[in-house]
Amino acid sequence: MSVMVVGLAFLFVALVCALAAAGHLPVAVPVLYAAASATAFVLYRLDKGAALAGARRTPEDTLLVLGLLGGWPGAVIAQRVLRHKSHKASFQLMFWMTVGINCAVLAWFWSLNRA
Repeated sequence: MSVMVVGLAFLFVALVCALAAAGHLPVAVPVLYAAASATAFVLYRLDKGAALAGARRTPEDTLLVLGLLGGWPGAVIAQRVLRHKSHKASFQLMFWMTVGINCAVLAWFWSLNRA
């Protein structure tokens, strides 16, 4: 399951890049996803380190909003690679809801550019 979810994140990013390359999405869209994903990965890494050190943590709301804004592919990869926030059911429920919302908004935006 873990490999499949990471593969889904990579496939999603590839699709967004292909749509931008074909002129169906502005180039800024994959750039936004890449920047937000890199930021999400770094924040998950910092939060994991803080959790292990007993230091101040990154609020879950921050991680969720970053995923909602397009960082979810990086967050998925971080959850699997770092084994962080991947088993907390309440967080996972909210996380996958934000992924669904993000994908729905992207689909809506794409449909506007097709018209």
